[in-house]
Amino acid sequence: MTLAGDLLAIGALLALGPFALALPRVRALPYVVYGGVFLIGVLLSGGALQRLFAGAEPQALTLPLGLPWLGAHFRIDALSAFFLAIVDFGAAAASFYALGYGRHEKAQGRVLPFFPVFVAAMNLVVLADDAYVFLLSWELMSLASWALVMAHHGEGDNARAGYVYILMATLGTFALLLAFGLLGGADGDMAFGAMRGHAPAPAVAGAVLALALIGAGSKAGLTPLHVWLPLAHPAAPSHVSALMSGVMTKVAIYGFLRIVFDLVGPASWWWGVPMMATGAATAVVGVLFALLHNDLKRVLAYSTIENIGVIFVALGLSLAFETNGRSTAAALAMTAALFHILNHSLFKSLLFFGSGAVLTATGERDMGRLGGLLNRMPATGLFMLVGAAAISALPPLNGFASEWLIFQAILLSPSLPSWTLKLEIPAVGALLALAAALAGACFVRLFGVSFLGRPRGEAARAAKEVDRFSLVAMGALAALCLAAGVLPGYAIDALSPIVRQLVGAHMAPQSDLAWFAIAPVAESRSSYDGMLVFLFIANSALLAAVVIHRLASNAMRIAPAWDCGFPDSGPATQYTPESFAQPIRRVFAGFVFRAREQVDMPAPGDPRPARFDLAVQDLVWDLVYRPVARGVQAGADALNGLQFLTIRQYLSLVFAALVLLLLALAIWT
Repeated sequence: MTLAGDLLAIGALLALGPFALALPRVRALPYVVYGGVFLIGVLLSGGALQRLFAGAEPQALTLPLGLPWLGAHFRIDALSAFFLAIVDFGAAAASFYALGYGRHEKAQGRVLPFFPVFVAAMNLVVLADDAYVFLLSWELMSLASWALVMAHHGEGDNARAGYVYILMATLGTFALLLAFGLLGGADGDMAFGAMRGHAPAPAVAGAVLALALIGAGSKAGLTPLHVWLPLAHPAAPSHVSALMSGVMTKVAIYGFLRIVFDLVGPASWWWGVPMMATGAATAVVGVLFALLHNDLKRVLAYSTIENIGVIFVALGLSLAFETNGRSTAAALAMTAALFHILNHSLFKSLLFFGSGAVLTATGERDMGRLGGLLNRMPATGLFMLVGAAAISALPPLNGFASEWLIFQAILLSPSLPSWTLKLEIPAVGALLALAAALAGACFVRLFGVSFLGRPRGEAARAAKEVDRFSLVAMGALAALCLAAGVLPGYAIDALSPIVRQLVGAHMAPQSDLAWFAIAPVAESRSSYDGMLVFLFIANSALLAAVVIHRLASNAMRIAPAWDCGFPDSGPATQYTPESFAQPIRRVFAGFVFRAREQVDMPAPGDPRPARFDLAVQDLVWDLVYRPVARGVQAGADALNGLQFLTIRQYLSLVFAALVLLLLALAIWT
C-alpha cells in the first residue's frame, strides 16, 4: 500500500465524522461508523506491517494544502510504519469491540462523530513530515479525544476531567510549538527534512529536549504532567479509554522519538539522565496510586502512567548508551522500549475492554461493589486474568519479555564511563524492580477483589456474560499477549529496522535460536525461552489435573469449608480493596501522597454500623498546580486594570510591544 493510499484511507476516516453528525437518528449508524473504522484500520495496519517486514524504502508526498509556501508534507519510514500499525490495529480492535459494547452507549450522538476523527488524527500525526501538519494533527487529536471524554459530561467529575485535560493538552502543544520553532532556526523552515539538515547548538538542543519532554510527556502521562490522565481516561467510554491509554499515549511517545532521536541531531551524554529519572519516578508514582484507587478504569489509567515511565527509562538508557559509544547496548535498550510500547498497547487495550465488559454487565466500576464475577462471566474473567498477568510481567506473557530486556540493558551499565550514569542507572533499576513488584500486587488486588470471592452487591450477583463482539476482541488480544511472550524473537527481529534507524545498530537475529529462545547479549550470558516456560506451565497444570482427578480417592466428601473461627462467611467478611492496600498505603502515605483515614466506630450498644473513609491526595496538585493556579489568578487580577486605559495609553502599549518584537528579531538574526 502506497503513502497516497494511506492518506486516502485516512480521508475516509475523516469523512465518517461529518457523516455521523449529519445522520444521528439512523439506527444502523453505529455499525456503519465502527464497521468502517474497523475495515480501514485493518487495511492501514496490514499495509504498515507489510511495509515494515519488507524493509521498504521511505516514501514522501507533498500535497498543495495548508500554508501556500510550504504545502503539507507526509512521509512514512520504518518508525512511522511501526506506530501506524499500532494506531490502526488498536483502532480496529476498539471498533470491533464497540460493535457490541456500543449498543449500550447512551450518548451515541456525542461519540460516533468524533471517534473516526480521533483515529484519523492519530494517523496524521504519525505520517506528518513538517511541523505545521504535525501540530495541526496533534491539536485535532487532542480536541477529538476531549470531545469523547466529554461525551458523558453530566456524570460525576467528567466535566472537570475534560477541563483539566484540555488545559494540559494546550500546555503540551505550546511546548511542542516552541520546540519546532527552535529546530526551525532563524530560517523558519518547518519541514522535517530541513530540520535534519542543520543541527542546533548544544544549548538549543538541550532546550528542545526539555520542551519535548513537556510536550510529549504531558500527552503520555509523565510525572508531574500526569494529572489529567486518571481523570480523563475513566470518563471516556471504555473503547475510547482503550484507544487513549493503549494508543494515544504511544503517539505521544512517537512524537518524542521523532524529535529527540531524529530531528534534533547528535545528542549529549547527559540527556539520558533526566529521562531515566523522570521515567523511574513516573513508574513508581503511577503504580502506587493504582494500588490506592477502587475504580477499575482509574486503576488502569494509573497503571498506564507506570508503564509510560518504564518506556521512558528504556529510552533514556538507549540514549545514554548511544552517546557513550555502546551501540549494542543502545540497540538492546531501544528494542526493549519499542517492544514494551507494542506490548502495552495490547494488554492495556485488553484490560480496558474487560473493565468495559464488567461495567456493561454490572453497571459498576467500584471494585468494592463487585466480587464473584468469575463464576458469572468466565470468559471475561479468563481474558482479564491474562491481561493482569501480562501487565504484571509474569512469564510466559509479553509483559515479562519486554521488561526482562530492559533489566538486561540495565545490567550493561557498568561499562559506561560516566560516574553519573553508573550511579543513577542502578538506582533506576531498583525503582523499576519496586514498580514491578507493586504492579503484581496491584493486579492481584484488582482481579482477586473483582472476580473472586462472593458478590458484594446485587449488581455483581446478577451479572451475565457480555456479547460475542466484545469476547472476540478480548480473546484476540489475549492470544496476541501470549504469542508475543512465547515467541518474542520474531517481534524483536521485526523491530530491527526501526532500532537501526534510531540508534544506528540493531540486535543480532533472534528468531533462529533453538526453541524460540532469545539471547540479547550472548547465550552464555543470559537467555530466555518463552516457549519452554509455556510448555512447562502447561504440562505441570495438565499433570496436576490428571493426578488429582485420576489417582485421588473416589470417595467424595461434602463438608463445610474451614472458616478460621468465623462462622459468618458473608461478603462483608471478605477483603476489601482498601484493606488489601492498607500496608502499602501506610508505608508510603507520608512522602508520596496524602492519605487520610477516618474510622467511625460506634460505642457498644449503638446500632449504627462502623464506617471507614479514605481520602487520597496527589501531592503534585498541592506542590505544582495549585501554586500555578494562584499565580495565574494573581496575574489576571493585576492585569485587569488594562481594560480601563485611555486610547493614548493603548497606543503607547502597542508601540512598546512593536519595539520589543523588532529588538528580539534583530537579536535572533
